[in-house]
Amino acid sequence: MNRREFVSTSAASLAAAQTGSRLPMRKGIYWSMLPSKLTVEERFALAKECGFQSVECPTMDEKSQVEEVLAASRKTGLPVHSVMNRDHWKFPLSSPDPSVVEKCVHGIETSIRNAKAWGAETVLLVPAVVNAEVGYKQAWDRSTAQIRKLLPLARENKVVIGVEEVWNKFLLSPLEFAQYVDQFESPWVKAYFDVGNMVLFGFPQDWIRTLGKRIVKVHLKDFAWRTYTIPGDPPQKKRVPEFVDLREGEIDWKAVHQAFLEIGYRGDATVELRGGDAEYLKEVNRRVDLILEGA
Repeated sequence: MNRREFVSTSAASLAAAQTGSRLPMRKGIYWSMLPSKLTVEERFALAKECGFQSVECPTMDEKSQVEEVLAASRKTGLPVHSVMNRDHWKFPLSSPDPSVVEKCVHGIETSIRNAKAWGAETVLLVPAVVNAEVGYKQAWDRSTAQIRKLLPLARENKVVIGVEEVWNKFLLSPLEFAQYVDQFESPWVKAYFDVGNMVLFGFPQDWIRTLGKRIVKVHLKDFAWRTYTIPGDPPQKKRVPEFVDLREGEIDWKAVHQAFLEIGYRGDATVELRGGDAEYLKEVNRRVDLILEGA
């Protein structure tokens, strides 16, 4: 057996041995899943009661809001690990309108400062939106230029800009996603990988292996094609892509589990699903446990 064969065999044996191991991820929950009728502190307390270990919050403008979140986080011992930038869909960095781009940049800057205040490591960013008015290369070039300008602030505050793949007709393969992140040659730009978002055009286990150490954060959601009957004469059937409850869709969670084991990801895995009461959230937490255990 030569060295290459030995390394290949050893890697395969290690992967086989790891199958069934619990992923060393911290279980996070996105802010909007917690009942809005509760106070900030009550939302944090509920997240903790339901078994979650961290929270992802949206961008907040008011100093009083920022302080309230910080106080709730400290009192409950539940950290804010990431800030979901608020304005990147409505005001994308890829817009040809400078005033629109300026609004997005301001939102990202606010998000970075929120993250610094809360002790969060990451700001989630949808980098661009491709549409009839904005071509793919334009989206790439414009968003790249603006992110480069934001790097000094990210570096100063020690906050990573986590680029997420979404249904924006952009970064449609793991190779492109990796290239987009790599072009910055910076530890302050990485991939925020959403397991459910890319099932429309790929397989998450493939993307995980390709992105590898570029992945800084993970979103958990499930995906399925649903068939609906449209009334008419005759009735017609239509297939629609939908996000569904964890482990009720088409994602091969065992394959995802194995891929995460192989790349050694040890960060947060945040559920981004519909909201609900304590009973529902505890069930979501139970399903996350099953995913992390490779069940």
